[in-house]
Amino acid sequence: MDDSILENNCTDAVKKIDAISLHLRIELSLLANCADNGHGRLIESLSHLQKSLDDLRAAIKYQVFDLEATRRENSDLMTLLEENNRYENQ
Repeated sequence: MDDSILENNCTDAVKKIDAISLHLRIELSLLANCADNGHGRLIESLSHLQKSLDDLRAAIKYQVFDLEATRRENSDLMTLLEENNRYENQ
């Protein structure tokens, strides 16, 4: 949607709001404020969720790194044990 269409839609909305009674305008204003507050909370929640996901990704990467290092160490120790057993059996 380009700017001129958005501007026309906003102008139309303002004209329609001005045409309604004061009581309905107050109710509409309250609803708009509630929607705006809800939108702000949603944006904040999404930001917290994104941070949590970033932290989770970092933790998973660390766990994968640690698992790979443990497997390498385990493999090296198994090789040493096999060599030690061969040496003792000679």
